[in-house]
Amino acid sequence: MRAVRQCSRSACDRAAVATLTYVYADSTVVLGPLSTTVEPHAYDLCDVHAERLTVPRGWDVVRLATEFKPASPSNDDLVALADAVREASRARPQPAVPAKRPGSAAPAPVTHHLPEPLADGEIARRGHLRVLQGEAE
Repeated sequence: MRAVRQCSRSACDRAAVATLTYVYADSTVVLGPLSTTVEPHAYDLCDVHAERLTVPRGWDVVRLATEFKPASPSNDDLVALADAVREASRARPQPAVPAKRPGSAAPAPVTHHLPEPLADGEIARRGHLRVLQGEAE
């Protein structure tokens, strides 16, 4: 089922009905019907913001639609929802079993011996990080 996309304008909670894209090379703004997928460099606008769109001076606006209406649910949406419900009802939950640990069930001891310092109190190195020996150690 299609999720309702919201207007990209801050503090606007209306449903998006149009998609706005910029063609910087041509100083053009293209405003058209809501795209089928979310694009990272496009903006979804509600009907109010799509109608009140202003662009920088010298830029052109290409409106691919003059009237923007929210999309109504289609048969595909209803079929997808019914299929998802059927699939969820078929799945049987597996009984919960505790995780098995290799060997004993007791955790390994925490104590261990630190290696001798390499240089300047350095014990180990991983990438750009160093483990230094403390003064009390």
